[in-house]
Amino acid sequence: MIKANDPSLKSWIEVQPNSDFPIQNLPFGIFKTQSSSPRVGIAIGDQVLDLAILNKLGFLDKLKIDNSIFTNQYLNDFIALGKATTAAVRELISHLLNEHTPDLRDNKEARAKVFQSISNVQMQLPVRVGDYTDFYSSIDHATNVGTMFRDPSNALLPNWKHLPVGYHGRASSIVISGTEIHRPKGQTKPNENEPPVFGPCRLLDFELETAFIIGKETKLGESVSTSGAEEHIFGMVLFNDWSARDIQTWEYIPLGPFLSKNFASTVSPWVVTMDALEPFRVPGYTQDPKVLPYLEYSGDKNIDIHLDVFIQPDKGEENLVSQSNYKFMYWTMEQQLAHHTINGCNINVGDMMASGTISGPTPDSYGSMLEISWRGTKPVKMSDATERKFINDNDSVIIRGYCEKEGLRIGFGEAKGKILPAL
Repeated sequence: MIKANDPSLKSWIEVQPNSDFPIQNLPFGIFKTQSSSPRVGIAIGDQVLDLAILNKLGFLDKLKIDNSIFTNQYLNDFIALGKATTAAVRELISHLLNEHTPDLRDNKEARAKVFQSISNVQMQLPVRVGDYTDFYSSIDHATNVGTMFRDPSNALLPNWKHLPVGYHGRASSIVISGTEIHRPKGQTKPNENEPPVFGPCRLLDFELETAFIIGKETKLGESVSTSGAEEHIFGMVLFNDWSARDIQTWEYIPLGPFLSKNFASTVSPWVVTMDALEPFRVPGYTQDPKVLPYLEYSGDKNIDIHLDVFIQPDKGEENLVSQSNYKFMYWTMEQQLAHHTINGCNINVGDMMASGTISGPTPDSYGSMLEISWRGTKPVKMSDATERKFINDNDSVIIRGYCEKEGLRIGFGEAKGKILPAL
């Protein structure tokens, strides 16, 4: 058992029962303040622990980590130290924040320097994303989309149950939670018998996803096995892969999404480590037909992560529109990474790989407005008496997620984005 995961641990920092960030979590992120440059921090309750100052004051001396690692605008160099080192940092922080450890608790001068209120910091993109891949791994989502646009009796394409379908997305337009996004423009073809038209997207959608972050590189030509995949995965974030449905319908044949997806993707700021998520592993799907040997795996590889999506009209209340769960994924992260690299594709620290839209088996667990409104035929009522088929200008979409078991809650915070009118 990982010591830092012990459910009986308590911190001398006050943590509310519904907090995403108890002492058993300790996610890593990048933050800055009005008086400090970007640096590495850890969330605990409603506080951010500044690892750069903590290290400078000598509390992390036995780990012998150069302070430039912690005064960095990205986590990449920290992650690249390797899981043995990053896990040791988490273990040491867990010890320092333990209610029975006096070292930092009883040092008022040090405490005043190393803690910031989360409300007083500005969170940054946690990693420098060199490459981004988006998968299509929820069987309920793929079935819904196939039913809508193709033959309901053959909703899944012939390859879907044989390999994790994916495509390469755009890394430069991945943005941190809170970033406002202008409605994209492009070509659409609203009338089948008339030429395409140009203008703002009319069918703007969210996609409820998570993403995992690569923690160990490979060389060109190397492959990662399902059994070795965990060594290469550092942690997870929430991910909203915004989608322009009407642009996509016209452009995606024959090469797939382009302008309909590359205008923005929103991520949550705190990277929850795979170590922190370990207690929430659950069995995955029975995969039928049987997968090829390189995709076989053993053990519980799915994770029970409860996921909520809210739409908030401008100056209005949040409206819950979806309650899904990561455990509904048909293809696991390990299989996705094994498939991604089986041809020798190299991966780098900080690369981000998204799950694809996560939908469950019932309408309240669908992961996109395309499904929730069933292609616009079932409008969703908001608390202000308006309706939504897709996302309106000045709407905010908020994704929140957490694991919960036996009173212990490990959360991700939120991925929030507001849609502004097209430029």
